[in-house]
Amino acid sequence: MPLEKTPNRIRIVLADDNKEMLDTVSELLESVPEFDIVATVADGKALVDAALELNPDIGIVDISMPIMNGIMAAAEIKRLGSKMRIIFLTVNEDRDYERAAFEAGASGYVVKRKMTSDLKAAIYACVACRR
Repeated sequence: MPLEKTPNRIRIVLADDNKEMLDTVSELLESVPEFDIVATVADGKALVDAALELNPDIGIVDISMPIMNGIMAAAEIKRLGSKMRIIFLTVNEDRDYERAAFEAGASGYVVKRKMTSDLKAAIYACVACRR
């Protein structure tokens, strides 16, 4: 059963198979009072499950993950009707990856080397588009 939404809080799932990166992103986002990290997962299948079970507002997703990569997971999440907005956070700066991410249903694409300056803004932009 989905957890109750807290008014004016943005519920976020983080998906990356690198624990250090999950910790770094968690630390960055936990500094924002409006953000709630509701789950961290290490593979695409777990991301799909979390999206359906927790009904988060935003998923911050790496492309390269085991079991199901981020692009495949995003497409599956959209196919299953989840309203979660997906922002890819990746080292991949290749336009083909970016194009594939948006074709799979992404709402944003941030490169990891720019996450401290771009990730929070991408989250706020995705939430503003929903309202």
